Amino acid sequence: MLPLTHKDITTSFINASRSQVSDLTLPEDFESLDWDNLDFLGWRDRKLPRRGYVIVQRDNGPVGILLQRAEAKPRARAQCSWCQDITLEDDVVFYAARRAGKAGRNGNTIGTLVCADFGCSRNARKLPSVAYLGFDVEAARDKQINTLRERVQGFVAEVGADE
Repeated sequence: MLPLTHKDITTSFINASRSQVSDLTLPEDFESLDWDNLDFLGWRDRKLPRRGYVIVQRDNGPVGILLQRAEAKPRARAQCSWCQDITLEDDVVFYAARRAGKAGRNGNTIGTLVCADFGCSRNARKLPSVAYLGFDVEAARDKQINTLRERVQGFVAEVGADE
């Protein structure tokens, strides 16, 4: 992912009001992020703990969405729909995003199960276990990373589908 500035972030949101964007708190480690190992920028707001933000890089620049975490946690351990990490080191929670445009103004939302701390980029970069003799773990990891990118990009596209 390309490095972003505060202005890049605040002008990227497609489903947030100006007041919601002005309340935004950047991640604590924003100045030291390892942009080369991020497939998207995702974080929870320190001031508003149920609020999350995700920003992806598109051809026309960054696109951001605001997410709201559900109050209830899944009853059973859930799998993240983005990274599909099976080691379950991270909590997985339900996040909903108001759709962009008229659909969002009408109250339409879309939701997904995601790692609570948005650690999917880290999870996708873990080397998978060797499944069989000759198994190419680097190729498998590259596939995990590409699949993560496709899923996150797809979710953001769904949020903005009516824009």
